[in-house]
Amino acid sequence: MLSIPISQQMAIGIDIGGTNTVFGIVDHRGEIAYRGAISTKKHDNVDDYIEELYNAIMPALNQFGSDKLVRGIGIGAPNGNYYNGNIEYAPNLPWKGKIPLASLIQQKFNLPSALTNDANAAAVGEMTYGAAKGMKDFIMITLGTGVGSGIVVNGEMVYGHDGFAGELGHTIIIPGGRKHWSTGAEGSLETYASATGVSLTAIELLKNNPDKPSILRHYEENEIDSRLVYDCAIQGDDIARDTYTFTGEILGKALANFVMFSSPEAIILFGGLCKAGALIFQPAKRVMEENLLPIYKNKVQIIPSELKESDAAILGASALVWELK
Repeated sequence: MLSIPISQQMAIGIDIGGTNTVFGIVDHRGEIAYRGAISTKKHDNVDDYIEELYNAIMPALNQFGSDKLVRGIGIGAPNGNYYNGNIEYAPNLPWKGKIPLASLIQQKFNLPSALTNDANAAAVGEMTYGAAKGMKDFIMITLGTGVGSGIVVNGEMVYGHDGFAGELGHTIIIPGGRKHWSTGAEGSLETYASATGVSLTAIELLKNNPDKPSILRHYEENEIDSRLVYDCAIQGDDIARDTYTFTGEILGKALANFVMFSSPEAIILFGGLCKAGALIFQPAKRVMEENLLPIYKNKVQIIPSELKESDAAILGASALVWELK
């Protein structure tokens, strides 16, 4: 394989979500030549799942004439451990306990395979194909249903001694604050700066400001999600805009902590909440700078991801392949 120029090599990227698994065949420039998907939750037995995945991917590989052009397989998954290739106790997947997924896929496909968690995969993808290309020190924050993160120091992903470093979404930013719906922790970043957190903040502001008019009052609580809050904010709704200001300020405090931890060149934000643009970026940047020591001020960019959201999971997973020895 090493004799084949990298320009002719391909990587398979697989991203495993709780509902669906998406995959693609990617070249070294980040161009996705083929993409597909299967259901994750359809199979309670992981071997049956891998069999369906194999049957879905192999016809696509054959289109390229020879699977020798494929360098390997990269996999992003919740609770994925880079060191041992296991998915460990993922709460939203049908397979419980420790699943040696990278090993099982490597055996089935007869291709080198690597696995990491989905947020770390996103960071590797950003470093390989996106806004962090050429950077050696940065932090990737994914702002979606939850808050994920990947930390890169001196060009290397930080995995920690056990493979699970970088859970910045679960750091406590407001001690005794909002209780997390899953972990039970009080005041973690994820309870405020996630899509779920945005909807909770909007509901709280509506209750705490009963005399303040808002488009959001036309909806039931269970209808108020981050997309609706964004739509209302764009229309100039004060409660919706205050929701994003508050969210950005909480995020900014957390980012200040993260900057003083690893002194990154940039913090790259990715995920659905980033569509709010300046509504969240401006307060985050302002509060981050207000809480930094002088030696860190005005040194760290906060920038959006350059990866297309629909492609990012596949690209992030595929980027692991170029690091395989």
